[in-house]
Amino acid sequence: MRTRIISGAVGVVILVAVLFFHNTIVLPMAVAVMIAVMLFELLRAVKLERNFPIFMASGICGVSMPFIYDKYYDYPEGIIGGADIPMINGSVTRIAFGVTLLATFAIFVTWLGNHRKIRYEQVFFALAVMILVPQAMSTMVRIERMDSDDGLFLLVMGLCGAWIADTGAYFTGVAIGKHKLCPEISPKKTIEGFVGGIVTTGIVYAIAFAVYYHRTSFSGIAFAFILGAVCAVIGTVGDLSASMVKRQIGFKDYGKIMPGHGGLMDRFDSVIFVLPTFYIFISIIGTE
Repeated sequence: MRTRIISGAVGVVILVAVLFFHNTIVLPMAVAVMIAVMLFELLRAVKLERNFPIFMASGICGVSMPFIYDKYYDYPEGIIGGADIPMINGSVTRIAFGVTLLATFAIFVTWLGNHRKIRYEQVFFALAVMILVPQAMSTMVRIERMDSDDGLFLLVMGLCGAWIADTGAYFTGVAIGKHKLCPEISPKKTIEGFVGGIVTTGIVYAIAFAVYYHRTSFSGIAFAFILGAVCAVIGTVGDLSASMVKRQIGFKDYGKIMPGHGGLMDRFDSVIFVLPTFYIFISIIGTE
């Protein structure tokens, strides 16, 4: 327990330091490092971490995404979703797609040359995580850059959408949890905890958005509560999905970079589902 607490405290300090320098190159650099570690952990799960061409192709593709999204924003006139927000420059889509396509091509060429040693399920798993993890984690940069005034608040709330749900679900489950949610995948999760996580996140979102934006209207509070509830549900799906992969592979943890907690994938499994969901909500609807 002591190791877990110390490790968690160190992680919090690092996160706070990164968020303090959120409007500098530090944020995309930190996201790039996290992506690299997470891709290594996932490729290790399917025994591809020592395949240099595949590891390099997925790694280069992954670490480039936060920097691509950091540099290509336009600030057009007009209001989208009720808020003046920058839109991604059209060229960023082409660049991101091009980099991903080249990495995919390199992986397939490597597979052709090693088809007797590399199975198709390994290749398609590598392709899936090479797309999912960088795009999802790079949303940290997109969210922060989408609003020069409120970007940090939105980024923190996006991250909280995953982590508050975990905390609320844990304490609710300990207090009143009796019915298992998915016993074969995650034996400790309960239906009561799941509901508690949803309600807790919704309440925290409603309060945080109301206080930050000085809004007391029912529609604004209801929107924030619904957004928090949706993030909690999506985060649970992400958590269970990552746990299912570990169980089928036979892993306890994805890594050991955080003693007592496992790897970065163990800490950010729900985040990679929640952040894109939060980003889409805010981009389309705004913060009203």
